Amino acid sequence: MSGLAENNNKDYGATSDEQEVCWNEEAGRASLLNNSSNGSSSNRRNSVRESILIMRQSIRESTANLVRSSITLSFGGRQCSVRSTGGTATIATEFFNLVKNLVGAGMLAIPNGVAAFADAPSALLPGAFFTFLMGAIFGYYFTLIGRTCRLTHTATYREVWEQTMGDGQSLAIIVSLVNMTKPALGNLAYSMILADTFRSLFAAVQVEVSRTMSLLLITFLGLLPLCLLKNLSVLAPTSMLGVFGFAATTVVMGIRYFDGSYAEGGKFATDMEEKYQPVFGNQGASAAWTNPKVLVLVCMLFEAFVAHYNAPRFYTELKNNTVQRYALMTTYSFGASSLIYFLVMVFGFLTFGKACDGYILNNYSNNDPMATFCRLCVAMALVCTYPIVFVGVRDAFLDLCKIPMEKHTSTNLNIVSVFLLTIITAIAASITDLGLVNAVGGGTLGTIVVFVFPAIMFRAAVEQQHPDDIDDGSLWEVNFAIALMWFGIILGIVGVYMAVTE
Repeated sequence: MSGLAENNNKDYGATSDEQEVCWNEEAGRASLLNNSSNGSSSNRRNSVRESILIMRQSIRESTANLVRSSITLSFGGRQCSVRSTGGTATIATEFFNLVKNLVGAGMLAIPNGVAAFADAPSALLPGAFFTFLMGAIFGYYFTLIGRTCRLTHTATYREVWEQTMGDGQSLAIIVSLVNMTKPALGNLAYSMILADTFRSLFAAVQVEVSRTMSLLLITFLGLLPLCLLKNLSVLAPTSMLGVFGFAATTVVMGIRYFDGSYAEGGKFATDMEEKYQPVFGNQGASAAWTNPKVLVLVCMLFEAFVAHYNAPRFYTELKNNTVQRYALMTTYSFGASSLIYFLVMVFGFLTFGKACDGYILNNYSNNDPMATFCRLCVAMALVCTYPIVFVGVRDAFLDLCKIPMEKHTSTNLNIVSVFLLTIITAIAASITDLGLVNAVGGGTLGTIVVFVFPAIMFRAAVEQQHPDDIDDGSLWEVNFAIALMWFGIILGIVGVYMAVTE
């Protein structure tokens, strides 16, 4: 905060009105002295001028202190800056950006989550229940982070963590591990999708390559050069391609379900490997309450709804960011995302049933032009998004290893990038179940980022308020958030166990 204080002294010394008062006061005093003491010595006049200068300096310092105290405050023994009442983004803009942040590759595994515990269409009823329930819970915690930012007057996840939990070394290591592993699992999922997608794209043009060869080709010819880039700003506009790709995939899945192309006797019903052909049975809605593997779906939803590390940014950028407006934006965004996930679940499961793959596009025929178009859109979006996510992995790795900034040379960054990309590629080559990766990632890191961190930060923020500002409602909500946190932890642990043992 010393830099802030210096800027305040520099920029907010005495205002122009106060300076005018000082000069008028000096002139008045000089006039009075001239009228009453025309014969006084020059030493006397110098003494008066010095007194006036001291008075002006005192006013300037008092004003600076007043301004400084108005833009900083003490919170829990630490000083933090009070942010403005919001940014310039409208609710509509924030809605679009948050949905874009939420809806991604994770949705392509959701039909497999239903197939993990059932094989009859009625299983979509509990599937819908859990989808919208998780959307509501995750939306609540997203809102809770924004409210914690308001309580602590912070604008980033790191700031709100330090203001509520402190900056202890042990806690910092945990946060760094999570910050590295979460995007690393995202890159792993992208590599797995790209391996399957490009293999299908090659097959569409009658070129047969193995999954491993497809992965190596796209990694070393596409991903590696992009991950070695030092300026990724040129890739930012391609995020719209991702939105278009996933929207097109949802529409195509709906079209193929309604036109019966993959139903018995359909055009593409047997035009793929047997393991991808539709399979239906009699295990429906009741299986959700008797088969614990329903928690595999829950963990996949954990992964699909995670965007909470960006919650402070959405809160601070919202125009007139009251709690009510922020909560409204969050409700719209998580509600729309829940609906999209539900549609993908319905179209995918009703088309293929128990055969739904962890990457649902694998179920569609390589000779299906609409499916090929979706694969191409998704592939291009993931290739362009991959290095943006990868930078987060690399930076967190460097932070975890305590590599000083002066050693972040181009050569060292390239070495680390190649090292990390090699590890991710090796794992992607040996794991083929995208649903497993999403379930494990959601059940572990998703639980930490969504349930644990927001709940304990909110509790600490409330406890650090003045006792007179803590009402019964706040205490009740703290208990509710902590209880919900333990509920999420239990679901995550059991879900990960079921996903691994399956």
